[in-house]
Amino acid sequence: MKPPPFEYFAPTTLEEALHYMAEYGFEAKALAGGQSLIPTMNFRLAQPEVLVDLNNIPELAYLRPTTDGGLSIGAMTRHRAVERSAEVAHRAPLIHETMPFIAHPQIRNRGTFGGSIAHADPAAELPAVISVLNAQLRLQSKAGQRVVTAADFFVDLFETALAEEELLVEIIIPPRPARTGYAFEEVSRRHGDYALVGAAASVTLNGSGNCERARLTYFSVGPGPVEAQQATALLAGQPLTPALIEAAAETAAAQDIDPSGDIHASVAYRRHLAKVLARRVLSKAAERARNS
Repeated sequence: MKPPPFEYFAPTTLEEALHYMAEYGFEAKALAGGQSLIPTMNFRLAQPEVLVDLNNIPELAYLRPTTDGGLSIGAMTRHRAVERSAEVAHRAPLIHETMPFIAHPQIRNRGTFGGSIAHADPAAELPAVISVLNAQLRLQSKAGQRVVTAADFFVDLFETALAEEELLVEIIIPPRPARTGYAFEEVSRRHGDYALVGAAASVTLNGSGNCERARLTYFSVGPGPVEAQQATALLAGQPLTPALIEAAAETAAAQDIDPSGDIHASVAYRRHLAKVLARRVLSKAAERARNS
């Protein structure tokens, strides 16, 4: 398959890229790693008239510690750089744990952190992970910039809060709270395939060792990241016993998600996986919080 004809621009500065996005608006598509966009263009599922290639803009690729203990990740930072970063492992252990699950090494060599998030594939790992971390996303256009939370960024299936002239330029990970643990799990037919179901969790304990706050977010069970709010509400203020975590996992699978079935997995099987993964990630996150 071949893509339809398009006009191509390769700016060398962010200012220049934003100029093209403003000039062509809805007709333009930003090209980051291209690991999702190019195949969809080849199948003519996407037919942009203009491609704005961001690969020659070094100011968009970086990993920077923030003064409050968090981390800023430039949108064009390669997955491989994030995966291998000691700074990410220290300041954002959930991201560090997740990166090896993203596709295959060849794809992680080209794919970008921001590109995966902006693409908003409901089966992708990073949208769910940054939702658990309550990350902030800096969006920029020629007219200015704004910051939105991950919860507000993902709108629907492959749909985000990005305006037609905007680019995602930075992802800001807040500092890790004290007595907090994280965990990530997914089930796929083969390593590197899209997950049948995946889950990420964070657990913060109070001074008494009870749950102060918990977050559990699924992917591949809805049009975007799905937060299991009813399940985590059961945990607030409670000691995290195996029985309580089991009850939360049951609630998450039965009430918090509404998965669809397909040739890869039935609705019943996805609910089963959701329960199993919730139990695993909540238990692991709680144990890591105790040991932190």
